Amino acid sequence: MSELEIIRHAKVGGISIFFDTVEYRTPHFHPEWELLWITEGTLSVNCGREYADCGKGELCLFAPKELHEFRRSDDTATFLCLQVSPQLFSYAAPYLAAVRPEAFRLTGQLPDEEAESVRQGMKRIMSAYLAGGPYFELTCVGECAALFARLLSALPLQRMSEGEIADADRRNERLSRFLSFVDANYAGKITLEEFAKSEHCSVSYMSRFLRRNLNQSFQDYVNAMRFHHACRLIAAGGKRMIDVCEESGFSDYRYFSGYFQKMCGMTPEEYRRKRPETAKAARTGSLHSVERFYTKQESVSLLRSL
Repeated sequence: MSELEIIRHAKVGGISIFFDTVEYRTPHFHPEWELLWITEGTLSVNCGREYADCGKGELCLFAPKELHEFRRSDDTATFLCLQVSPQLFSYAAPYLAAVRPEAFRLTGQLPDEEAESVRQGMKRIMSAYLAGGPYFELTCVGECAALFARLLSALPLQRMSEGEIADADRRNERLSRFLSFVDANYAGKITLEEFAKSEHCSVSYMSRFLRRNLNQSFQDYVNAMRFHHACRLIAAGGKRMIDVCEESGFSDYRYFSGYFQKMCGMTPEEYRRKRPETAKAARTGSLHSVERFYTKQESVSLLRSL
């Protein structure tokens, strides 16, 4: 599963930093380190190995190629996101390719003063990134190096062997094939047996594999994709709700309505009437995400508010 370029203004080689307000983002991974600072609301994060609701002010760190999923758990969830390519540090610290934090949620792992130092470092990087000017790229790279040196020095880390790195790459390749399989088939009849057969393994093994890596069952993930597609169809308008149900892959309308109640606390009809802003976002988003990125001017205003 490839990661789309999401920054809207000039990018320093190896570094992206941006504000993002997210409705949801389905499981994904990318080659960069990713550091989040929750600036508004609460973000529900599913990282396979753990699940947590992260509130305003919290920090999260994801290692390169680490699968993670985002969902807001209240009216809004906005974060400042710093993505750093491992190649930025490869000459000075090649061993970073083999380390990862023991837990993505940094609350309880970092002393308060260290956490505040990380937040202030992110502000300095974003400020330089937005201001530009002569050699601002060197300022960004230097601040990133100093931030990660402090951050990784303060965290408990796991050091992976070459075999473990190879296993992780094979796992991600299989997960990519699974996500593509669901993308191509969620609107119709889809079974775990079919995918397990294509991977030359048993259904029980594949079920455990998905539970361990997605922190959810096969059916949970398929239903989530069907729900996201239904939201987009509702946002587009012009369809009867029974048609939305069938085109999204739900075979039973009562189950479809009940799933909407479970996901957003309202029926599909209520969603159409009461969530116009969410519906608008779903229309302009994608199957895998509904999120808002900000212009340079908006980002400057958000940064000043921190």
